[in-house]
Amino acid sequence: MSVNRSFEDLVAEGAAVPTEGWDFSWFEGRASEERPSWGYAASAGERLARAEAVLDIQTGGGEVLDLALGRAEPARPVLAAATEGWPPNVAKATALLRPRGVVVVAAADDAPLPFADGTFDLVLSRHPVRPYWDEIARVLRPGGRYFAQHVGPASVFELVEYFLGPLPKEVRSARDPERERADAEAAGLEVAGLRAERLRMEFHDIAAVVHFLRKVVWMVPGFTVEAYEPQLRALHERIEKEGPFVAHSTRHLFDVRRPG
Repeated sequence: MSVNRSFEDLVAEGAAVPTEGWDFSWFEGRASEERPSWGYAASAGERLARAEAVLDIQTGGGEVLDLALGRAEPARPVLAAATEGWPPNVAKATALLRPRGVVVVAAADDAPLPFADGTFDLVLSRHPVRPYWDEIARVLRPGGRYFAQHVGPASVFELVEYFLGPLPKEVRSARDPERERADAEAAGLEVAGLRAERLRMEFHDIAAVVHFLRKVVWMVPGFTVEAYEPQLRALHERIEKEGPFVAHSTRHLFDVRRPG
């Protein structure tokens, strides 16, 4: 609870919380985000239950894949692998996923996938930095599927532009789902399904804002409390006076097939 807590106390807490992995449980009661109606982890679990060889790209700390594998039990892929580029997350994902038989491979987000052609019948990803469609197509078997939840255009830009000011149109339109559809098709893939939603977010105190910007580092590149102290203080006073700061995330769900 942030009632009667000072700006300095809240900022110090937000700056101290560890940022490894994609566990967002710390935000409970301090920030909230609507979830997409399709239920990514449950849907991925249904597909995992039918898969023989699966790859999770940019798995983070492995939390989402772990949850999806739990939904798939007792079925389990014969081969399960995941990639991750940030060393602290590689260690975290390895510890979490090894008991489920998942091999975690350290691989840079923008590097070729370290697997042979046609290895997987299912490739998953939740919030990849960028989908490398040629590589996804290469490692999929004929008839294999890519099932993923992507971040959409101008996601949480109410908060981003509070700190950075208005951004150019080309920045706001990046991650456009129709552009990604065209790129997938250019790589020889078939888009069987594409859904998009805009979802309400609320930040209830400035500690949640600080932790979010430290954790999701591409939102405000180079963010530090010291660099943005005036804006943080003003936002703290605004939240104290007016209530939660409201923003909107954008998400889209891809179901893509490599032709057989």
